[in-house]
Amino acid sequence: MTNIISKEIFEKEISMCQELTKKNNGKCNWGECEKCGVIPLLYKLGKGEIYEKVDEVEKLRLEILRK
Repeated sequence: MTNIISKEIFEKEISMCQELTKKNNGKCNWGECEKCGVIPLLYKLGKGEIYEKVDEVEKLRLEILRK
């Protein structure tokens, strides 16, 4: 799978998730971060990495949002 979005867009979107999570105590305009699918979607579109298993998605989400 090739990257559909550029590295710059990927990094910008990830940083927005991180910023909104910190600013809004785990909630952004889309809902609750712990239930959100944006980060796995960004990884699929930006890096070609697919995270489907619940434990993999949770680990990825925690890893990204704790930065």
